[in-house]
Amino acid sequence: MTEETVDITPRRQPVQARSRERVNSILSHAAAIFHEVGVDATSMSAIARQSGMSLASLYRYFPNKAAIVKAIAEGHVERMEMALRERLQTLELVDAVDVLIDLFYEFYRTEPAYSVIWSGVESMPELRELDIRELYSHARDLDNRLRDVCPRIPEDRRWTASLMLPRSAGTVLRLAATLPDDQARSMVSELKCMARAYLAELIR
Repeated sequence: MTEETVDITPRRQPVQARSRERVNSILSHAAAIFHEVGVDATSMSAIARQSGMSLASLYRYFPNKAAIVKAIAEGHVERMEMALRERLQTLELVDAVDVLIDLFYEFYRTEPAYSVIWSGVESMPELRELDIRELYSHARDLDNRLRDVCPRIPEDRRWTASLMLPRSAGTVLRLAATLPDDQARSMVSELKCMARAYLAELIR
């Protein structure tokens, strides 16, 4: 079976509260293990043990580790999208970019398994699709805000900028997350300067 054909669809869609709690417990324990030892070094048996269930029970919820990785990544995306939309609507655009960069950085540094999972995004087709979907979601939100703030920006340039800003920021922040904290924060500070300068050029 190739990577492209691996089934990563959860075997059970949790409907009842107890099932949802069980799935959330699995994902929480799996994220903690991924964060500690990495995805490749984690086995389904280890996830089952930490989740307090048999391996057979775990397989009733998820067919393989890739399905668990994708479910955790989807949770990351949902939480990030909600946080970004809330902040983007309440702040001035330049201030919002600073806050959003900080928000991304904190996710990379503190959200269990965030940096571990997303650093390997290219190795899993489904994560690549999720990554692109997240990018376009952020870009649409930014494009709408730019249109409101500066409607004279040509539509094609505005959309290009809306794609480029979150993608370039995300790339830098993924690198920053691998560095010692003092170096990482210096990089984040420089990233903010770059983003502010670009926005100033865009909306002048």
